[in-house]
Amino acid sequence: MAAGAQSAEPNATQAWLKYNPPAQRPRVPTQVRTLGSGAVELSAKSELERGLLGMMGKIALARMMSPYAIVLGTNTEMQRANTANPVARRNGVAIRNNVKMSPEYRAASLWAPGMQAFAIEHDKKSDSQSIFISSPTEQGLVYGAFALLRMMAQGEDVPTAGVHETPALAVRWTDEWDNADGSIERGFAGRSIFFDAGHVREDLAPVGEYARLLASVGVNGCNLNNVNNAAAFLQPGILKGVARIADTMRPFGVRVALSVDIASPQKIGGLKTYDPLDPQVIAWWQAKTDEIYKLIPDFAGFTVKADSEGQPGPASYGRTPADAANLLANALAPHGGVVLYRAFVYDHHLDWNNPKADRARAAYDIFHPLDGKFAANVIVQTKEGPIDFQAREPVSPLFAGIPQTLQAMEVQITQEYTGQQRHLVYLAPMWKEVLDFDMRAENRATPVKEILAGKSFGRPLGGMVGVSGIGQQWLGSPLAMANLYAFGRLAWNPELAPEKIAEEWTRQTINNDTDVVSTVTKMLMQSWPAYEHYTGPLGMQTLTGVVGTHYGPDIEASENNGWGQWHRADAKGVGMDRSVATGTGYAGQYPPEVAKIYENVATTPDELLTFFHHVPYTYQLHDGKAVIQYIYDSHYQGAEEAANLGREWATLKGKIDDRLFHEMAARLEYQAGHAIVWRDAIVQYFWKLSGIADVQGRAGSFPGRLEAEDAKLSGYTVTDVKPWEDASRGKAVTCAVASGCTAEWTYNGAAGEFNVAVQYFDLPRAVAHFTLSLNGQQLVSWAADATLPNFRLHGDNSTRFTYRGAGGHGVALKPGDVLRVEGVPADAPPDATISSFLTPNKSDPAALDYIELTPAQ
Repeated sequence: MAAGAQSAEPNATQAWLKYNPPAQRPRVPTQVRTLGSGAVELSAKSELERGLLGMMGKIALARMMSPYAIVLGTNTEMQRANTANPVARRNGVAIRNNVKMSPEYRAASLWAPGMQAFAIEHDKKSDSQSIFISSPTEQGLVYGAFALLRMMAQGEDVPTAGVHETPALAVRWTDEWDNADGSIERGFAGRSIFFDAGHVREDLAPVGEYARLLASVGVNGCNLNNVNNAAAFLQPGILKGVARIADTMRPFGVRVALSVDIASPQKIGGLKTYDPLDPQVIAWWQAKTDEIYKLIPDFAGFTVKADSEGQPGPASYGRTPADAANLLANALAPHGGVVLYRAFVYDHHLDWNNPKADRARAAYDIFHPLDGKFAANVIVQTKEGPIDFQAREPVSPLFAGIPQTLQAMEVQITQEYTGQQRHLVYLAPMWKEVLDFDMRAENRATPVKEILAGKSFGRPLGGMVGVSGIGQQWLGSPLAMANLYAFGRLAWNPELAPEKIAEEWTRQTINNDTDVVSTVTKMLMQSWPAYEHYTGPLGMQTLTGVVGTHYGPDIEASENNGWGQWHRADAKGVGMDRSVATGTGYAGQYPPEVAKIYENVATTPDELLTFFHHVPYTYQLHDGKAVIQYIYDSHYQGAEEAANLGREWATLKGKIDDRLFHEMAARLEYQAGHAIVWRDAIVQYFWKLSGIADVQGRAGSFPGRLEAEDAKLSGYTVTDVKPWEDASRGKAVTCAVASGCTAEWTYNGAAGEFNVAVQYFDLPRAVAHFTLSLNGQQLVSWAADATLPNFRLHGDNSTRFTYRGAGGHGVALKPGDVLRVEGVPADAPPDATISSFLTPNKSDPAALDYIELTPAQ
């Protein structure tokens, strides 16, 4: 599958800020006036003018001389100008009076949600068509301008009562995991838009475009760099470049932050210690923070990962996360900055033989005893679930576990464990489930969204952080951008429905055609359930390579290592016992009402069953189906759902941009094939492990499949694949002959027309080639040129190419016909930068798994 990457210099028109004419032309003035001259206010004006021109074209130009206008101004500016719009004045005062300047706001007052609110109002004069956008701050004016443009793109008019919005969450940041060399950890969209070769890039135009996108959905902060490689970013040379990034993003109200290494005083500061209570260390951080604010007066703050996955931290000196966080908080407080201290703190050398060991317990065990000990400008950044961005996890109990501490929920926009943007997986429904989940803290309603907003525990400086990895290819896939859009919209308003967000995004990104909006929205909403079905259902988590690529199927990789993402599958059953009575006790970390549900296997929801309990394969789910049969059924269902995504997309041909159509068609074709790899790997693994038959007879039975090792081979060598379940019957054939190798099968079934699928392994860095022939006549050839993880034959790179005949109606076959696949291997040049967790092959050996014949439809 070709990468289909977008332009190396992305701009926002490649995302949702296209400003195409809507189906219904909005009734708004086309002249824009500002009452102030601040940079952010002028950006709001410029964006409105750009949008009006795009959506209204010549009409916008014709109306430029109209006396009516869209008027932008802060509340103070509105009052100073003595505008004739009393409604705007009155609303502005109301917004400002709603701001409660509590002590934590005095530390970072511009983070207060009320300071970012906006109002969009009609002029109430009977003969006026003017519209007023007001806010306590310039930042709110940007959000108001984009909100008006979003309404126009939907074909909506400003309602008579106006629009009044205040963000639910104060801190709405993206975390970028960009490295100084320009690479991006767990990034699947090319190189960094911020950094290259150890410095900030000269051309920051894409950064300005990214700031537009972030502001358009209400994101107010951007943490620029990788939490796992942070020390270098505090060097003076890079900090000067970061100041340039801040200058680029500032006009859209996006403040920059940095990830910092808690050991920086030792690593780059020349000190012998990084003990957070050492006076020299305290002085070093104060001086470094002052240095940053001289360069970037509106610097947002620091993000910290410490004592986790090998990162240094305060535990080295017997100190706590509160000690380290408060060290930084005290340095930032005079400047209005905040610390986001990640609760992702755990031991990755757990004893897997210990049935009481449980990584899921770590965040609560470490941070719950510290509740109330953090400074007022420290925000504990808690992952949505207790493990690590899995396809399904329970909500983290820590949200209810530190009521006296500010929290932000961390989600992952870049799809590390959910298909890495090669698979369409719209994550907003997952995030919405977490936001809506009622923790029942203090035996009352406490949804996570209200905890983050401060409504439950009275701590309003909370937020939501999305790990983005935007890259130079805008997340790497056009439809993956729906996740970035949805993150911003939910962080602004957690009450929004994911389906409504998907509709908004589709109208702005693709077009307003009714069929297009309906179909794409349906596809997005179907994608997460489908992915869960063909990867890891019932709370087993994503059954992938935990210590490696985090991509394709690798069921046993979760076991027998210290990383703790265990599912405990054995010959009799599956799941991890996390009950208080007999297991790790994790279920008891929840408030009593929730803990009671998870403690009992009978009341635990099916979708989380194996996360909380080890059950026999014969255990019956709430619908009466046995666990093992659900494993079989769900994976076949998920693969069919993945194939259906491509069929639904095919109905849009001619209704959408041709380039977009073909790029996504190829991606969805790949996803459908890879879903089959997932399906077969997990079904075969559990069928062999349990010894229990599939009542539908599918496990172990593949009609129409012709194995490569059974073919007449010339040059090819039979090879074992590890893990065995990642190849059909655990074997493939590989070629070491430079001129190529062949595999031939003689067809002996009934005559008919068939689609011919070739399952092969596409290794990175080298491009092998394949040819499919029938009776000596070439049908089609293709290059194995995708960039897929893993340098070994593996489910990560097992790929399906399907030939459907010259006219798409199948290949006519009759008994005695000979099908042949020729593979030509390719050498790869040495590369010292190859990731160390796998040993790279020196070539792509044009490996084949099987071919499969299915009746053409």
